[in-house]
Amino acid sequence: MRVESSVTSVSWIPREAVEGITQLPWEFGITHYDLPPPDVIEDVERLLASDAARFANELRAWVEVWDGRITGYGHGGRGHVGATRMRLGGMRIQFCAVSFPDLRAEPEVGDGWVRFVQTAGGRPGMPVPRRVRGRPYVRIVGPTVWSTLALTIRADGSSDFELLGASPFPRHWLYDHTRRLVAKTGLIDFRTWYLEASPEHSPWGGEDSPAVVTAVESAVERQLSLLMIDADPPFRRLRPGETLVEQEAPGDKLFLLFDGVLAVEAYGQTVTEIGPGAILGEMAALHGGRRTATLRALTPCRVAVVAGDRLDRKALADLARARTPNPRHATTS
Repeated sequence: MRVESSVTSVSWIPREAVEGITQLPWEFGITHYDLPPPDVIEDVERLLASDAARFANELRAWVEVWDGRITGYGHGGRGHVGATRMRLGGMRIQFCAVSFPDLRAEPEVGDGWVRFVQTAGGRPGMPVPRRVRGRPYVRIVGPTVWSTLALTIRADGSSDFELLGASPFPRHWLYDHTRRLVAKTGLIDFRTWYLEASPEHSPWGGEDSPAVVTAVESAVERQLSLLMIDADPPFRRLRPGETLVEQEAPGDKLFLLFDGVLAVEAYGQTVTEIGPGAILGEMAALHGGRRTATLRALTPCRVAVVAGDRLDRKALADLARARTPNPRHATTS
């Protein structure tokens, strides 16, 4: 019997993720931020060809099982790096990306399981002059992007995955063997990536960067987040330790956590931690009441702020009902 499984990371650039003077091409419409990828991926190559994501790491593998024992195994999949598309006046320019060789460790074989590891990535084709730490102090190439995935397949037919590391920029979303979104990275560090992400400081140079992985928000939240983004909301930035709202404080604003990780605290105790994509504040917006929890930044955070009356109340009520059975969500508004 053959058991097959896969894990795929898809990487994209959310709104407001680029900082400093580097964001000018985005502000002038020369290039663009990306909308969130779909909840289910049908075709990775088509996704990149449509300019809906920047690169992907597709790790596929299989094991042969006979009488409960693994008798063979194989490693498939590869990296996909998309082109950079820009507009200058009436012209459209495309810069082909530079793909680096996929890195595959020798599969690790245990008692009833095999673990596969794969790194994929490269760099944007568009030349970018940038200051770097160390000689030659200026590079005229795009920084390096990558993700490192691990996939374990067992003789009983089960499997699981890990994101072992990833470039600090852009955002990386993880899809399981059904091609469904199941996890995401919680923090973008554009400044570190822009200064330091080079082939020498990447898995191709023997270095990797750990990634903060967070759970996926609900489908209702993803639908509402698109409406909030369309409203062109202002953003707040929080440093670690700063609070977004305090428990019992009045308020009717809604919040979309765009980047970073927030701790949810009730009566001085941390209830849970939440990552990008979470919508917060719906209970106070619906009922004109007080905040039911304190929200404190565990990492640098970017939060979109929207007036409570900008979104459909029925959609907010649906979100509140969906959260009621779950203590994780019951204390985040």
